[in-house]
Amino acid sequence: MKISEYLNPSLIKLNLESLTKEELFPEMVQLFVKNGLVKDAAAAVRILEEREEKMSTGVGNGIGLPHGKLPEAKQSMLALGISRDGIEYDSLDGEPVYIVIAIFANPENPSQHIEVLAEISRLFAIPEFSMRVRAAKSAQEVLDIIAAQE
Repeated sequence: MKISEYLNPSLIKLNLESLTKEELFPEMVQLFVKNGLVKDAAAAVRILEEREEKMSTGVGNGIGLPHGKLPEAKQSMLALGISRDGIEYDSLDGEPVYIVIAIFANPENPSQHIEVLAEISRLFAIPEFSMRVRAAKSAQEVLDIIAAQE
């Protein structure tokens, strides 16, 4: 499984404007909408919010992984955002989030969703990987960094 196969430059936003999680979810969902992957933005945001109510998806080390099962997702869908200033996220480590990967999974294929989460966790456990992603100057560079590490 390669995360880079689920992303393209138009699903990557280098300068997230959101300062809070509540602002972030609609901003991330818009990446899917602009790419024609999500039609009902409000429903997609609700799915992320409902998942977040169960437990924070701020996994620590500046990473946020908001995710949920979306009926219109034919396969796992990913969008990546980078915040230069950090987002207040109620992360497990109490620190701000700088890299956000929003994931929508097909409800009928939970194993693919788990594989995506596992691969993201593996990549971001690599020393300095997060810093290289955060320092990228373009969406294509982010994609190249991910593909090179896979």
